[in-house]
Amino acid sequence: MVKKFGELTDKEYEKLGFKCGLEIHQQLFTKEKLFCHCPAGRYTNEYDAEILRHMRPTLSELGVYDGTALMEFKTKKNILYRLNHETACTYEFDDTPPFPLNDEALDIALEIAILLKCNLVSELHIARKQYLDGSIPTGFQRTTIVGIEGTIPYKNRKIQIRQLGLEEDACREISDKGHLRIYKTDRLGMPLIETVTYPDMKNPREAAEVAQIIRRLTRVTGKVRTGIGATRQDVNVSITGGTRIEIKGVSRIPLIPELVHNEAMRQKALLEIKAELKKRKLSEKSYKIKTLNISNLLKNTTYDPIQKVIKKDLLVNALLLPKFKNILSYPTQPEQTFENEISDRVRVIACLNTLPNIISSETKNKNLSQKEWKTISAKLSAQSTDAIIIVWGDKQDSETAIKEIEIRIKEAMEGIPSETRQALANNTTGFERILPGPNRMYPDTDLPPISVSPQRIKKIMSGIPEFPWDREKRYRQMNLPQDTIIPLITSKYSTLFDKIVKNLKIDPVLTAATIIQKFKHLKREGININNIPQPEIYKMFEAYKNRKFAKELIPVLLEKMPSTTFEKAFKSLKIKSVNIKQLQSEIKDSYAKHKKTLYKPKKKENIKLRTERFLMGKLMHKLVGAIDGKIINTELKKLLPVLIKQK
Repeated sequence: MVKKFGELTDKEYEKLGFKCGLEIHQQLFTKEKLFCHCPAGRYTNEYDAEILRHMRPTLSELGVYDGTALMEFKTKKNILYRLNHETACTYEFDDTPPFPLNDEALDIALEIAILLKCNLVSELHIARKQYLDGSIPTGFQRTTIVGIEGTIPYKNRKIQIRQLGLEEDACREISDKGHLRIYKTDRLGMPLIETVTYPDMKNPREAAEVAQIIRRLTRVTGKVRTGIGATRQDVNVSITGGTRIEIKGVSRIPLIPELVHNEAMRQKALLEIKAELKKRKLSEKSYKIKTLNISNLLKNTTYDPIQKVIKKDLLVNALLLPKFKNILSYPTQPEQTFENEISDRVRVIACLNTLPNIISSETKNKNLSQKEWKTISAKLSAQSTDAIIIVWGDKQDSETAIKEIEIRIKEAMEGIPSETRQALANNTTGFERILPGPNRMYPDTDLPPISVSPQRIKKIMSGIPEFPWDREKRYRQMNLPQDTIIPLITSKYSTLFDKIVKNLKIDPVLTAATIIQKFKHLKREGININNIPQPEIYKMFEAYKNRKFAKELIPVLLEKMPSTTFEKAFKSLKIKSVNIKQLQSEIKDSYAKHKKTLYKPKKKENIKLRTERFLMGKLMHKLVGAIDGKIINTELKKLLPVLIKQK
C-alpha cells in the first residue's frame, strides 16, 4: 500500500534512505537575451513565421549515442517554432554566431554566486549542453559555470551548493499532441541562472524550505524576474537501492513536498516489484513477450476507445506477459499502478497520447467484456499466472509502443530506470524522458573564455544586499505583522521600507502594512501600483511625517498616484493640514460649542469619558483626512480635564 503524504515520519524517511537535491532555474532581469540583442521578457502570442525542424541523434566524440537523443528520435516528432520578429533572431536558429555574453546577466549571476558563498571561477568557459526534445532549436543550450562549492544556512546546519551556472532559457511549449510539438521562441535565450544543491535534504518538507531560502536569496537582489514561469524547480530524488530521478519543471515551491514524497513511494514500490519478480525467477535476458494482432477479435466490441480505432482500420495488439499476474495492478503512487508506468512510456515515446492508450487484464475501469477477455486469453494460450496488455494505434506507433512496453517490463526486473519525470496536476509524477547521460556537455568553439577580474568582483561586492535570513531577523525584531515579514524580505520595496523607517522615523508596522497589505489590496482592485515611482511613495510618507494628512488618506492617495505625482494627488483632495496648535484650538472651540447641548449623564456615568467620546466623534467628522485620529485623541485627553475644570 502506498502511504500518502503526511503519513511518514522523519525517521521513516531516514530508514528509506531518502535523499533530495534541487536545481533551481531563475530568470534574470536584463534588457537583452544572453547571446544576442533581442529584448528579454517581452512575451507575445503573435508570430510572423513558423519553422519546422526534426531532431536527429549524432555520435559523440566517444562514438556513442546519448540515451535521451535516441528516445526523442523514436518519437518521430515534428517540431514547429513560432517566431515574432521583435523577440527572436537568426542566432536562436544557429544561422548566426553568438554575440558576446551579456555583461549585465553575468554581473547578476556573480552577485548571486557571492550571496551563495560560492568560490567564483576566474575564467568562464562556455559549453554546449544537448537538448534534443526540441525546446531549443539548435539542439543545445549554451551554459557556463560561474561559481562552485557554496553554502546556505538551514536550521542548525548548512546546505551545500554544488554550483551556480549561467545559461539560456528554452522555448515556451504551446502544445504536444501526437507527432507535433509546438513552441514559442519569445522566451528562448533569456538569461537564466541554475542553482544546484547537493542531495542534503532529508525529507520532502526540507526540500521546499530550502527552495524558499534560495528563492528569497535571489530576490533580495531585485535583479531577477518574478511571476509564473520566471522560476522553475527541478527536484532530484532517490532512496536506498534506487537511482536519481529528476522531477522536471515544478512551477510552484508548495507543490514540492507532496511530489517528492510520491516519487519516493514510487521508487519504494518499484523495488518491491523487482523483489517479487526475482522471487518468480524472471530475468531480463530470458524474458519473452508474445504479441498478437487481435483487431478481428474485437471488431464488434462495445468498448468505445477500441471501437473508434477499429472503425479507422487501425491496429489492436495484445501482449502476453508470462508470470506477471498482479504486477500491473501493483500500487506505485496515489491512484496509480505499475500499469500507469507503461501507459506513460506509450504516451510519450509512441505518441499515443489519447488516454486510455492501453488496457490490461488487471485494469480496474470497465473496458472489454469478460467474454472478450476469455477469447483473447485463449488465443494467447495465457495461463492463470500471466497478464495481458492491449494497445492500439497505427502500424508505426503500434510497433514503437510494443517495443517500449517490452523495454519497460524488462526494466522492472532491474529496479528503477533513470529518467526525468514531469509533475502532474494531482501531485504525482509521469514519465517525460530518459535521464540524459553524463557526456551531454562539450566545449563551445564559437566563444572564447571570459576572464572575471578582481576589480569586477570588488565592484559587485560593494553593492551586495543584506542576506534574507538577516533581514528576516531584523524585521521580526521590529514586531512587524507576521503576514508582512516574508513578502517584505523579497519585495522590490524592501530598500524603500528601510529608508522610510530609518530617515523619517515612521512606524515600521504602518509602513510594512502599507507596502505589503495595502499595495496587495489595491492591485486586486486593478490599481497599477508598479507605475508609481518609489521616490513619489517616499514623498507621500514624508508629507505624512510632517502631518500634512491623516494615515486614512494613504490608500486614497495611492489610488491616484499611478497617473500623477504625489503633490498633484494631494492637491486634488483639497485637504487642509492641521498642526498641533490648530488642533488644540479646534478642540477648545468644539467643547465651547457643544458644552451646553451635552446630554445629562446617567447615574454613575463618567462625565469625562462621555464628553471625550462625544467630542471625538465631532472632531473626527470635521477633521477627516487632515490629521490622525490617534493624535486627535491624545490631545483631547490632555485638554479635556482642563476644560471641564474651567466650567
